[in-house]
Amino acid sequence: MPQILYNDNGLLVVCKPAGLLSQPGRRPEKWDSVITRLKPAYPDAVVVHRLDEPTSGLMMLALGQAMSSGLSKAFRERLVHKRYEAIVDGLIKDDQGSIDFPLIADWPNRPRQKIDFETGKPSLTHFQVLERNVVENWTRVDLEPFTGRSHQLRMHLMAVGHAILGDPLYASPEILARAPRMYLHARHLSFAHPITGDTMVFDSAVPF
Repeated sequence: MPQILYNDNGLLVVCKPAGLLSQPGRRPEKWDSVITRLKPAYPDAVVVHRLDEPTSGLMMLALGQAMSSGLSKAFRERLVHKRYEAIVDGLIKDDQGSIDFPLIADWPNRPRQKIDFETGKPSLTHFQVLERNVVENWTRVDLEPFTGRSHQLRMHLMAVGHAILGDPLYASPEILARAPRMYLHARHLSFAHPITGDTMVFDSAVPF
């Protein structure tokens, strides 16, 4: 069950475990998800942003259509601040920087995404190195997505030669085997409450 960190009449903030879908897939075996587990208690819950199945961390749901519209607008206008933490293969050279490869769905290989400089949508990720482990050859990195493309953080890190440890889609078999799960966690979420205007700030401890 996702851990409920906050709820009021308009929204929920939960911590999603790794390995759980944000919302159901098309096949019956993909029915289990954050939203299907929460619906019995919160029948008007609506997913306003998603985390990939292997990603853990903070996720927000609206309660009712009016709040869903307000929160979706806040995401579109980049008024919701999100930060992630990952452990990636290799040692990132620069202490901080940005990755701006355009992304688009790789239709023959769905759900994979790909870099496409002709038809891809602009995608921007800011990063800051938190720790380098020379002995074990990995880097812990803070990630701030300016855009919110599907698989953006995973694709951008892989594209610069530093795939996330345990990534089942974009890591090589060797890098996949280096971790028991994908080491990507949504650790920070902040935004203005659409109804009250209060500043809402949530942080989640990184479990790896």
